[in-house]
Amino acid sequence: MSFAYFDWIAHHAEVRGDKTALIDLATQRRLSYRALDERIDRLAAHLATLGVKRGERVAVLAPNTTDILEVQFACFRLAAIFVPLNTRLTVHELSFILGDAAPIVLAHDHEFETMAQELQKLCGIAHLLEFGAPYEQALAASPRLAAHEAVSLDDISTIMYTSGTTGKPKGAMITHGMTFINAVNLGTPTFISQRTIFLCVLPLFHTGGLNCYTNPVLHAGGTAIIMRAFDPGESLKIIGDSAIGLTHFFGVPSIYQFMCQHPCFAETDLSRLQIAGVGGAPMPVPLLNIWQDRGCALVQGYGMTETSPAVMMLNPEDAARKAGSAGKPVLHGDLKIVDADGKPVAPGEVGELWVKGPNITPGYWNRPEANKTSFTDGWLHTGDAARVDKDGFYYIVDRTKDMYISGGENVYPAEVEDVLYQMAAIAEAAIIGAPDATWGETGLAVIAVKKGHDINEAQVIGYCRERLARFKCPQRIVFVDALPRNATGKVHKPTLRERFLAPEKAPS
Repeated sequence: MSFAYFDWIAHHAEVRGDKTALIDLATQRRLSYRALDERIDRLAAHLATLGVKRGERVAVLAPNTTDILEVQFACFRLAAIFVPLNTRLTVHELSFILGDAAPIVLAHDHEFETMAQELQKLCGIAHLLEFGAPYEQALAASPRLAAHEAVSLDDISTIMYTSGTTGKPKGAMITHGMTFINAVNLGTPTFISQRTIFLCVLPLFHTGGLNCYTNPVLHAGGTAIIMRAFDPGESLKIIGDSAIGLTHFFGVPSIYQFMCQHPCFAETDLSRLQIAGVGGAPMPVPLLNIWQDRGCALVQGYGMTETSPAVMMLNPEDAARKAGSAGKPVLHGDLKIVDADGKPVAPGEVGELWVKGPNITPGYWNRPEANKTSFTDGWLHTGDAARVDKDGFYYIVDRTKDMYISGGENVYPAEVEDVLYQMAAIAEAAIIGAPDATWGETGLAVIAVKKGHDINEAQVIGYCRERLARFKCPQRIVFVDALPRNATGKVHKPTLRERFLAPEKAPS
């Protein structure tokens, strides 16, 4: 496709300029579309003076703030590439990502000032831009951008890093077309419109926070309320406030669990919510039922960073009768379930889910080897095992790449195992996802210690916490003489799950 990219914010600024576009809860700043449009223009002009131009990368390290969205749209106007960074990662982890993306500017929140300065030195980043006073001064001193760069739907707009199965993150390239198609794929079935008022509680560095449903809401001309970090009590207060009139909400399962466990849940009026979406991890049916009993049917879906993210969605009217299903394919996208030879399986049979369409990434940044193995004739291999029932509803039943999800965050065992193997005392190590009542799953490390060495659980966990984000660190350690292996010498994780997760059900 080579269509001209349409600037949503500029359009709404012209058509409904006084309409509230964004509300930042932490600062209480309210931005109309007209004000947002001007701020984006001024930021883009400032970034241009720093050398940002077509194809250059601009990274952001900050908790949720409307400033992040201004950076995103400023990049779009310069035909530059937006690179949101996970704030939960360590300097060690971020240095690899920034070395790979090579941004010319790193915008950051004040609380990450020390980390940003360290990363600037490690990665040779030309410019830092701190949110707050320095950021506001830069905007005030800049004129409006003289002209917007022309971009196509095929141009890369964003690089979003996902944990890598080989232990190193991969940058999924997101095009302008993917973001637009996702706004259509999600916006239509979730009734997003100019009247939508949405509360964003997921991090904007994550595709869930950015695209479920913040960007679709801005595409439609609605209002997005940005919460700096999820707070269950504050979220319930906003949902129940008739003066706000919240219509849309989205979260991972643990967010809904925290809210229903809050003392205010029983008295919160949920009736104004048109859509309460859930994704990022399998949703326990008992938790679905708790919300259903309050008259709020949680709408499940399935997606990946590489797929914009929407792949399938369960319509609200099907939420109760098809509990546990991820729904049916979105409007603009295709999927199939195949066997090991890439041939479609029969309904009811389990196979690997493949997806294709204008919502799919063109590939990974600087990863030609991953691009060769991740696609077949344009079909993206998700690595997830799925089945479809006789009514055409899809179910995700397993994760074939051993990845597990903790609190909505993907964790790839290979990355954690790579860190464990750096400990001199460890001979063998394997990570499996263990069921957890709060986070869905957490890591269980099975370790064999070298002869003549001594190590304990606290030392292992402490070592990991110095080098990995907290959600990646194993919560339990089990010591064994040796790990079970199959005939080819690979660690046999089904045996580990059977041995150490019983009588609990292994993650699926």
